[in-house]
Amino acid sequence: MIANQVASLLQSGRMRMTMGSAAVVIGAGIAGLSAGRVLADRFERVVILDRDSLPGTASPRRGAGQSYHAHVLLAAGQRDLEELFPGLHDELVRAGATPFDAGARLAFHRYGVTWPPEPLGLHLVSMSRPLLELTLRRRVSALPNVTLRDEVSVAGVTNEGHRVTGVTLDDGEVLPADLVVDCSGRGSRSDRWLAPLGLPGPTALDVKIGVSYATRLYRRKPGDLADDALGLAVLPAPPEQTRAASVLPIEDDRWIVTLGGWHGDTAPTDDDGFLRFARELPHPGVADLIADAEPLTDIVPHQFPSSRWRQFHRVRELPAGYLAMGDTMCSFNPVYGQGITCAAMEALALGRALNRHSGVSADLARDYYRAAAKIIAVPWSFAVGADFGYPETSGPRPFGVDLLNAYSRRLQIAANSDVRVRRAFWKVQHLLAPPATLFAPSVMIKALRVRP
Repeated sequence: MIANQVASLLQSGRMRMTMGSAAVVIGAGIAGLSAGRVLADRFERVVILDRDSLPGTASPRRGAGQSYHAHVLLAAGQRDLEELFPGLHDELVRAGATPFDAGARLAFHRYGVTWPPEPLGLHLVSMSRPLLELTLRRRVSALPNVTLRDEVSVAGVTNEGHRVTGVTLDDGEVLPADLVVDCSGRGSRSDRWLAPLGLPGPTALDVKIGVSYATRLYRRKPGDLADDALGLAVLPAPPEQTRAASVLPIEDDRWIVTLGGWHGDTAPTDDDGFLRFARELPHPGVADLIADAEPLTDIVPHQFPSSRWRQFHRVRELPAGYLAMGDTMCSFNPVYGQGITCAAMEALALGRALNRHSGVSADLARDYYRAAAKIIAVPWSFAVGADFGYPETSGPRPFGVDLLNAYSRRLQIAANSDVRVRRAFWKVQHLLAPPATLFAPSVMIKALRVRP
């Protein structure tokens, strides 16, 4: 019983267990800040490094291209970030973030219909990614044993045999560490850094989707969206349709509007082209808004060529002292909004793995990567499966994907008229319930009755 109480205290962060003298986190994005929060309870000193100049305001930054674009914090991610940073929800709302029930205030359009508003108890909060990063950065920087250093680049890792012992910076400075957590993102140079250790690197699943999108901020006024909606999501019906759009409220009374498409269907970055692209969507709401709203920024484009999962959990010989997290391990199609949520879930998984081990070892790495793979598997199957609705998508094809996509289409059509199906769908999409929920007899019967 005492052992269970100790484990509970460790998990909640109210009791500190020292795993080592120092930990280094590479990258100060959402994954890096979440990792830093977890490590601060378990190491004497934590240093978080970022090559960017980190702003003191909620502003996009050059090194995080996604910070210019719309983000959705799934309900599971909101829950887990709240566990890592208690009181975060209320702090974001005080800073201007918008809380709303996704069922009642988010207009969702797909397969030719817009789901009618219906409270589902799915409470989300909408804000810009820079506001979320700034809020987490302030929280982590305030921890007495954490140092956050910006405008520094990691040139490589130091090692003793198969153990990583720290990092080397571009100017030659060496930072010793018992554990290095790589949150440097999709462009991580870890394959090159770890090559001198003589261990095989992870293989990667790479699914080419050719997604591109463009984003602009607009002044927000009441009544901009029909039916008092606080957001709008327009998703395509593949393979005939390739375009998607989102309108979300962010702080300072602004809309963030993102238009995008698959396989080269790119939103133009000039005013007329951006509006024309919106008018060609299957729902008029986005075009109606941007035709009348005051633009506040230029139109910023972004391209995402492929979803990529570096499968560390399949590596037989892992180095001690090094772990990957966030986009360094898996970068999803951003249209589905899964990245931040998975980063938060992985940070908690890291904390649990550290609690189970008495020191930093290859066994710790193996334990963590297995847990992370379970976290990634479900959203990966959702994102990649949906992307294979287009014949142009290439890469490792999930088993039975065509059958699952056909069922998903029926399921979403059924959700338009059946609140119970809709509630089940949203819970699974927001990673609050297992996929098996969608195959319960009561749900399947309703889905199979509809005409696709």
